[in-house]
This record gives sequence, structure tokens and C-alpha cells, in this order.
Amino acid sequence: MNPRVTQILGLLQGDREADRAVPPTGFTARLTVFTAAAMAFLAVFALALSVATGRLADRWSAELARTATLRISAPAGEGEAQVRAALQVLETTPGVASARALTPEEQAVLLEPWFGPDLPLETLPIPRLIEVTADADGYDATGLRARLQAEVPAAVLDDHTRWREPLVDAANRLRTLGWVALLLIGGAVAAMITLAAQSALSANAQVIRVMRLVGARDAYIARAFVRRFTLRAGLGALVGTILGLLAVAALPDGDDGGFLTGLGFSGAGWFLPLFIPPLAAVVAFLATRAAALRTLRTQA
Repeated sequence: MNPRVTQILGLLQGDREADRAVPPTGFTARLTVFTAAAMAFLAVFALALSVATGRLADRWSAELARTATLRISAPAGEGEAQVRAALQVLETTPGVASARALTPEEQAVLLEPWFGPDLPLETLPIPRLIEVTADADGYDATGLRARLQAEVPAAVLDDHTRWREPLVDAANRLRTLGWVALLLIGGAVAAMITLAAQSALSANAQVIRVMRLVGARDAYIARAFVRRFTLRAGLGALVGTILGLLAVAALPDGDDGGFLTGLGFSGAGWFLPLFIPPLAAVVAFLATRAAALRTLRTQA
């Protein structure tokens, strides 16, 4: 059998005599399990935030890149003529998939969040809006602006660049914040497990001293701590991950329009949190091994 596989199986199986140096219950056991569970629960939400904001950035970039708004501010009585002229220009522009003038009712809906539902559009000089959608190849915005300036002077093309770039940048920074939170959670788990392992080693100093008298080496004693704390962290992280997935699944769907809508996983993304318990176990393994060997050297 492969020596590495044998070592892993030996770690999982443990040694009864060495395990006596580690208390099976008590403060350190509860602290390790609770810390791993709490941090795994938070890690699920941090991962959901990173994944969701990544999807959001891609969607905003794709949707805003293919849409534009044509604003026509014409004197009274000339608005309809300017709209028809702009539509003719857009229909003959390569790369424009569709162009549609918004109705007064649709414009009222757009302005309602700022001016309320009783805005008298017919008495106000509200510009007419035309929704422009590009095809997969896109259009030449500079050339289109030049044509509109010559044929429809009252038209102003807004390709949403001012809105798209800050929104996508904000979503990308939020995604980065999620990954930073995951790293901080991993560091907190390592710190707490290190403290718990050092506490267990100090509490069992007398037992460790006796084991040394009968010939036990530090690596043999440390192996028991590493195994016990690794299993505790993995179990706690598994429980926290399951609770986190249930909490994310209970969040509102993206179509509800409420707070935190769209925060979650989709498709194969639901399998990503399953990596949290193994990663927590690896962090616990490394932290406990380093803490155990360092503490045993100081007790020698």
C-alpha cells in the first residue's frame, strides 16, 4: 500500500495509548467544534457573496454593454418628428438590433421613484427616450453620434459607459472582499484551534511527562492531538456548512425584489461549499501540528 495512504489511514484510526493524552470531552473539544461550525457557517455566506457578485458583474457588463439610450430634447411640437427621424437613423445603422421609443406611460414609471406617481408629464418639458439594443457585433458609437448630430441635432446618445464601469468595478471589489473574508475566516480558525491545542497540551502536561518517561517521542504524542483536533474541526465545519447551506437556500429568490435577493449559489455552484469541511480539516491539521510540536519542545 502507498505509504501516504497508510499514513492517512493511521491518522484517522489513531492510537489508543496516545489518545489518552487528549481529553475526549471538555472545554477544548467544545471550543474546537463550535469555532469550526461558526466559521464554516460564515464561510458559506462569504462564498455565496463572492459567487453571486461575480455573476452580477458579468450580467451587468453583458446587459449594459448591449443597451443604450437616445435622449431627444426638442422644442414643443417637434418632439415626434425628431423621434421618427432618430428611429430612421437607428434602423439603418449597422449593429443596431432594435430601437424603440418609450411611451409616456413607460417614462412615467421610470420617473416615479424620484417624482412620485402623479407627475404631470404633459405639462413638463420631459425629453423623449429611445431604447437602443445592439446585436452581438455591436455598433460604432462614434459614427452613430456623428450621424445623429447631422440629422437629429436634438438627440444625445448615452451608451451607459458611465454607469457600466463603476457598477462592474463595485461588483468585482465586492467579490474580492468575499475572498478576503474567506482568508480571514481561515486564519481565525487556525488561531482558535492553535489556542485550543495549546490549552489541551498544558492541561495534560503531567500525562505527557509520564509518556515521555516510558519512551514516547514528541511526534508520537503530537499525532494524537493532531488527529483529535483535525476530526473535531472537520466535524464542526461539516455541521456549520450544512446549516449555512440551509440558510442560503432560505434566502429570497432573485425575482422577489427584496433585500439580499440573488445572494446564493446556482447550478454546480452549490457544490463549492462542500470543500469547506476538508479545508477546515487541513487548516486544523497544520495549526495543531505546529502548535503541538512547538509546545512539546518548550515542555521538554
